[in-house]
This record gives sequence, C-alpha cells and structure tokens, in this order.
Amino acid sequence: MSPRRGAQLLAASRAALGVAVLAAPEQVTSRWLGAHSAHPVVRYLARSLGARDLALGVLALATLDDPELGPRTQVWCAVADSVDALATVAARSDLPPVGVAGTVAAAGAAAGAGLLFSRRLAQHAP
Repeated sequence: MSPRRGAQLLAASRAALGVAVLAAPEQVTSRWLGAHSAHPVVRYLARSLGARDLALGVLALATLDDPELGPRTQVWCAVADSVDALATVAARSDLPPVGVAGTVAAAGAAAGAGLLFSRRLAQHAP
C-alpha cells in the first residue's frame, strides 16, 4: 500500500470515528469507559473528542497532497493519538481492562502509522 493510500485510509477512519462519537457517544465509548460512558458530562466530553477526530480527519484528507502540510498534519494527528493512549494508561485503574487494552492498541497503532505515513509522504514529495 502506498503511503498516500495508507494516510488516506487512516484519515477517513478518524473522520468516521468522529462522526460515530458525535452521533452516539455512549454506544461508541462504552467499551472504553465502561459505566462512565453513561454520565452526561462524559457524553459531552466524548462529543468534543468526536468533533476533534472529525476535524483532524477532514484536515488530514484535505492536506494529503500538499508536500509540506500533508506530512505535518500526519504528525499532529499522531500526537493526538499518542495523547489518547497515554491518557488512557493514566486512567487505567478506573477503566475496564478490555477498554484500556483496545484503546491503547488502537491509538498506539494509529500514532505509529501516522508517524510512518508522515515520513514516507515527506520522502515521496516532489
């Protein structure tokens, strides 16, 4: 798979996750947050994270072909994913173990992929 295609799939997945969290925050976050996902404040915060992911996904798609902004956007998306993984690890004692493992794995993989795509996009820039 080309770095452009990988970055495109990652960005589209991020945007889709953002839409899903905006539309159904409790259902999407229940495995990650357990019983906490039913709390109204958590639903509001989840929606803000959904909006963040939607915006980052759309931005990553929009800048994909820009030789400077495309790789930079991938890096900043990877930073957001890294923070998600680290925040989940920090709160692990209050979260379901399956949710912690899944979130850290998904966010960590997305962060690693974003950094890889950033580097490869920069290498293939004209």
